[in-house]
Amino acid sequence: MDNRRQGKSYGKTIRDYIVITVAMLLGTVGWELFLLPNQITMGGITGIASIVYWGTGIPAQNVYFALNAVLLIVALRLLGWHFCVKTIYAVLVFTVAASVMTQLTHGQGMLADQKFMATIVGGVFMGTSVGLGLSAGGSTGGSDVIAAMVHKYRDVSLGHVILFCDMAIITSSIIVLHDWEKVLYGYVLLFVVSFCVDNVVGTLRQSVQFFIVSDKYEELGRAINEIANRGCSTLNGNGFYSGKDIRVLFVIAKKSESSLIFDLIDEIDPNAFVAQSAVIGVYGQGFDTFKVKRRNLVKARQKLEELSSKSD
Repeated sequence: MDNRRQGKSYGKTIRDYIVITVAMLLGTVGWELFLLPNQITMGGITGIASIVYWGTGIPAQNVYFALNAVLLIVALRLLGWHFCVKTIYAVLVFTVAASVMTQLTHGQGMLADQKFMATIVGGVFMGTSVGLGLSAGGSTGGSDVIAAMVHKYRDVSLGHVILFCDMAIITSSIIVLHDWEKVLYGYVLLFVVSFCVDNVVGTLRQSVQFFIVSDKYEELGRAINEIANRGCSTLNGNGFYSGKDIRVLFVIAKKSESSLIFDLIDEIDPNAFVAQSAVIGVYGQGFDTFKVKRRNLVKARQKLEELSSKSD
């Protein structure tokens, strides 16, 4: 059993790194073909690297790598190796891919005469890149690493920190670009990237629940455990019309796994009664982890202490 779990863990790690690689390649396309050549600023380290490139001519990927290297050295001391290892890999892939893309395109982008369309297309590529990277436990570095370090010591929303950093970087591009229209494109880009990130991460994390009524519940339960790799619970029930005792399997799974579970049900018991529904959030046991603000946790503990003292 331990070997099996270890094998699954290795498999998941490999999948994560494949997803991060694809994500960084998509981000490179968006940055090098649509945003950088058209002088459209985005947030984070990529935004700072773009501004330095437009102002000094230093290759943007070199600035991106140098700034992230300094930032990640600090993050390693504060946040630990576990948090940073995938981000380090993502930064390396993004830097190498950006260097190759620059050599292939010679700095020439697409949609040069359609800035707004370049903003939208580039934002979709970058937002998809960031969303896929976050879903696999990595990132392109930059403002989200800063946000994680701030959040460790201060009860501040990660989203607020990232938004503040990105807005400040985009606004500062006026110093080099001298064009408020391009700055406005940067604000639009920030909205598009945020929208795509939310949708990509939300889609990948969607979960569903199953209630399965079947006489072959034991065989179904074993198949779901061993093949779909999902736990399930058996609920005791009674058919009101038939008057018979029944067993109901309760299963929570990722939305992407629902087709496999339906295939198992159809193969083992085509006559099973199945109800499937979407769930808003699933926490623990291989799903998301609880995220509670520190001040809310303190208030909850105070309330519990008050209730305990009253009961005594």
